[in-house]
Amino acid sequence: MSGDGFSVIKATDFIDKELGVSDWITMSQDRINQFAECTGDHQWIHVDAERARRESPFGTTIAHGYLTLAMLAETFFEVVAKPARMSQALNYGLDRVRFIAPVRSGSRIRNRIKLLAAEKKGDGRVLLTTENTIEIEGEGKPALIANALVMAAGG
Repeated sequence: MSGDGFSVIKATDFIDKELGVSDWITMSQDRINQFAECTGDHQWIHVDAERARRESPFGTTIAHGYLTLAMLAETFFEVVAKPARMSQALNYGLDRVRFIAPVRSGSRIRNRIKLLAAEKKGDGRVLLTTENTIEIEGEGKPALIANALVMAAGG
């Protein structure tokens, strides 16, 4: 998406269109461990590589679903907010979050973002609703699909 493409002012022109696809992000064990520290979720399926190798149906540790969901923020800024030169992008809510496939440690993920709605709210603000599909490299099913609401300004 170029800087002169999508903007908050012209958001309604992009409804039902793909806004872009993020770069690949590696879901490393270090990132998973850091998330476990932040949230207190130290379930073995996420942090115990030896046990996961022995007992998990995935053969390795997997990322927390909420860690995968949290990647929406980083990828939204990359694909939408920075190119559109937004001055603000505030999380407003989530709709229809579905965790479809696990993200194995070491896998790469990316977000495919489609604009579903753009509702002007005054003062240069627009409530954007995006469909986010977190794809896993080499996998047939996405990790998750979620509709995110972002209050955006500027751009």
